[in-house]
Amino acid sequence: MKTFLALAISWALAQSVQAQELAKGKVYHDVNKNGKLDKKEKGIAAVSVSNGREVVVTDKDGNYQLPIGKDNIIFVVKPAGYAVPLDENNHPKFYYIHKAIGSPASKYPGISATGDIPAAIDFALYQQDENPSFSAFVFGDPQAYTEEELRFFKEGVINEISDKSIAKFGISLGDLVGDDLSLQPKYKSVVSTMGLPWYNVMGNHDMNYDATVDSLSDESFERTFGPNNYAFNYGNTHFIVLDDIIYPNPRTGKGYLGGFRKDQLDFVENDLKQVDKNKLIVLAFHIPLYHEDSDVFRNEDRQRLFDILAPFQHTLSLSAHTHFQRQYFYGQADGWKQGKAHHEYNVGTTSGDWYSGELNEKGIPVSTMRDGTPKGYAVLKIDGNQYSFDYKVVGKPETYQIELYGASVVPQKYTKRYPIYANFFIGKEGDKVSYRINQGEWKNMRYVNEHDPAFLTSLAKYDTANELMATRRPSNPEKSSHLWMMNLPKLKVGKHQIEIRAVDMFNREHVATKDIVVE
Repeated sequence: MKTFLALAISWALAQSVQAQELAKGKVYHDVNKNGKLDKKEKGIAAVSVSNGREVVVTDKDGNYQLPIGKDNIIFVVKPAGYAVPLDENNHPKFYYIHKAIGSPASKYPGISATGDIPAAIDFALYQQDENPSFSAFVFGDPQAYTEEELRFFKEGVINEISDKSIAKFGISLGDLVGDDLSLQPKYKSVVSTMGLPWYNVMGNHDMNYDATVDSLSDESFERTFGPNNYAFNYGNTHFIVLDDIIYPNPRTGKGYLGGFRKDQLDFVENDLKQVDKNKLIVLAFHIPLYHEDSDVFRNEDRQRLFDILAPFQHTLSLSAHTHFQRQYFYGQADGWKQGKAHHEYNVGTTSGDWYSGELNEKGIPVSTMRDGTPKGYAVLKIDGNQYSFDYKVVGKPETYQIELYGASVVPQKYTKRYPIYANFFIGKEGDKVSYRINQGEWKNMRYVNEHDPAFLTSLAKYDTANELMATRRPSNPEKSSHLWMMNLPKLKVGKHQIEIRAVDMFNREHVATKDIVVE
């Protein structure tokens, strides 16, 4: 009886495997760049290909096969030293969407039925030189709710970047638009004017809110951008892009929850099995992994991600979502398995504080973020498996890294009552920020976790207005994680110069000066 039962189970499993559909094809070197596999063009071995969960590598002839269901996106993981084709919007074409019966009906369209899987799904790659030292642009939350805000994004950010060639590609960290998914193709066209390959992360404002399960909340995103979980290599760096919004929230049935589905983390685990442990691993997602309230991000998902990353000594996470700027460091108390903490850079946004505040000389909202960080973007700099980054405030010189706040004229009798604040945009608690007056002795400033006074001043213009302020009121303030202060000492009558010096986490010095007059 046991023998018969075992044979029956074996037969059932064999029939299941035989009935399972397979995606097959070749990853090849497209020498003439015509997008077709020509007879003389050779396959490329040892390239990862995925269905969003399983990951296989091509054989010596570049061939692969993967199991698929009725709803899969098959994609190649771009290897170092190769480029993928780009569409007319500089969007990487590294995937094939297979949705046999198409997307379900929704307010915003998804994918039309693709029918049967093609006999071959081939992926073209072009050879290119890739220096292990390179830079990439990182945009947080473009988040345009209207075409006017798309114009603010283009004219107020993209057009302000004078040298776009400093980077090899760019990444937008979600909330590409603001709920109106019909704007996604227009955003794609706008960001294409950067003239670089551009990768996009899905945010909570990029979802189909009429979806009933999380796996269907990305149908319109997929229509415009392809998969929202994927990976690619450049130089000695492996990038993993993930959708970390679970919708609807499985705990409440309403809203969303930060976290990952099991199949997403299975993909990360399977993908990293093929990656050299000495590479730098950069993860890009929308919602930060950290939050004091576990009802915002599911801690068990973060823990499994940390477990998967445990063998890798060089890691970095990039997130956005908050519309302020902050550095997180995860240690063993947070479930990180290494002695060296895992760094997550929560990047400031290109929409700033949702395109709010007064207009600048070009008619674009100033949109300073609620922790006092000016609107801008990051430039991620990678050298081998090491990284650093700069935060670039739009419309300002690269040296503008510290905003100083304080009176410019003070009475001699009360100088010691006057504070000077320094908002060091990429700073964090523990950084050394010091000051000196008139070339004197350097003294330490005091780290404070307070509201940025410059932002409070801009907000007060709206809250104490006697005439109509027609532009959008800035949001309520958020305590800054990168603010320092000092009180002026007793000073003689006359002009004095205050110098502020900040040393960042990469041991680079940044300076700012302020002149004050004592009367």
